[in-house]
Amino acid sequence: MVNRAMAQSAVTMRRWGPCGVVTLAAMTALAALTADASAKQRPAAAVEAVAPREAGEPIMAIVSIKSQQVTFYDAEGWILRAPVSTGTTGRETPAGIFAIVEKDKDHRSTMYDDAWMPNMQRITWNGIALHGGPLPGYAASHGCVRMPFGFAENLFDKTRIGMRIIISPNDAAPLDISHPALFAPKAEAIAAAPARAETLLREAADAARAADEAKKAAANSARETATLTASLRKLEQQKARSAADLAFAEKSLATAKTDQAKAKAEELKQKVAPKAAEAATQLDTAKADAKTKLDAAAAAKDAAKAAATKKADTARAANDAKLALEPVSVYISRSTQKLYVRRNTHKPAPDGGGEVFDTSIEVPVTIRNPERPLGTHIFTAMARSDSGLRWSVVTIDNGDEAKAALDRITIPQDVLDRIAPTALPRSSIVISDEPLSSETNYRTEFVAVLSNQPQGGFITRKPTPPVAIASDDGWDNGFFFFQPRNPNPQPQPGNVRRRGEQYNYPPQPRWW
Repeated sequence: MVNRAMAQSAVTMRRWGPCGVVTLAAMTALAALTADASAKQRPAAAVEAVAPREAGEPIMAIVSIKSQQVTFYDAEGWILRAPVSTGTTGRETPAGIFAIVEKDKDHRSTMYDDAWMPNMQRITWNGIALHGGPLPGYAASHGCVRMPFGFAENLFDKTRIGMRIIISPNDAAPLDISHPALFAPKAEAIAAAPARAETLLREAADAARAADEAKKAAANSARETATLTASLRKLEQQKARSAADLAFAEKSLATAKTDQAKAKAEELKQKVAPKAAEAATQLDTAKADAKTKLDAAAAAKDAAKAAATKKADTARAANDAKLALEPVSVYISRSTQKLYVRRNTHKPAPDGGGEVFDTSIEVPVTIRNPERPLGTHIFTAMARSDSGLRWSVVTIDNGDEAKAALDRITIPQDVLDRIAPTALPRSSIVISDEPLSSETNYRTEFVAVLSNQPQGGFITRKPTPPVAIASDDGWDNGFFFFQPRNPNPQPQPGNVRRRGEQYNYPPQPRWW
């Protein structure tokens, strides 16, 4: 089109003479400059690439909505890169923090006419996923992240449930970072952790058996003493009636006016007095005989309570010890002023799909100048180092600088004592202005969505349906107990931000 226009202009210029030639030259130069400027502004198309080294196990993936590219990283840097197609206008892929919650080699969509989504790796239960699909060269999906078919297939067996997926509105990459607040585990604690977990699990099992035995003994004693108690109650009633009869006879004798009345009252007294004495003797004897058994029953009850307390304490300690063998994830929200901790138990979800995450730690956290934004930063322990762990940070929402954001947070010491000494590679700390998304539940890692970015792909999907929620009271002791999740969580005041007509999902009420 440009060449044709220039040719037509050249004919015109010849008619205009030398001045026209000068004008034509100027137009040609301007067109060339404009084309060169456009080429410089246009981002280079993303292409598939593999790092020129042996790749390790992927630790995280970063999807850039701006560049329409996904990059996978191991402990040493990027290993795989490919173009993607994210959500189109009105159905945008939500930017935020996610993790793989389910994998399906040959998935068919239940939302979009049985559409084929091969090598699907789900990151939310309401339908956002990475999968193989057509790539037109621009954002075109309904909210998912499409990857090249071959790339998705090659990647499928390399990832694991719980792997962090970061969706950034702009280009982002992990940068090395060090900071006193980042967990520095102790080598001796890590080395001792497996044996400690094994010991505590045995102790928990022993305590559970002892508690069951104590409970049975207390129940047997209670049944035995129930008969004694009923007998004592009957004797007490008998004694009370005999005492009342005797009191009546004595009162009649005292108030008798005639010899006949006195004789009759005296006769009644002589009749009831032995019965009253016998009833009192029987009650005293029964009480003496029952005291030993009643004391034993009371002792059995107290022993059962103590055993139950020990069972709970040892189960908690064993649970912490076994969880210490897993990477730990921490989420700190400026919105809720809380700190949350998660670890994968690797137990299958009771209602199908995914694995159960331990959610037993949720505590208030101190944030200096809480009115100021922190941004959203993901700190990840990439590998072991001489000082404990080598950390990286990815920033996907500008607020405070990453190190400054860490400076403003004080993690409770008891939480640090529980998780820092045995922190492992893949452990993470997320700092964000956002609350946890309503998509966060007992079978997900942390899910947080940037509320200042479009979320069309999230909003067009139905929220995750109510499910039975598991509460973990221990790894092997009374694991599941359920309560329904609130299907209509209410917005959190002061936290919902909007862009156009797009709203972020509010955090759901506590589910454990």
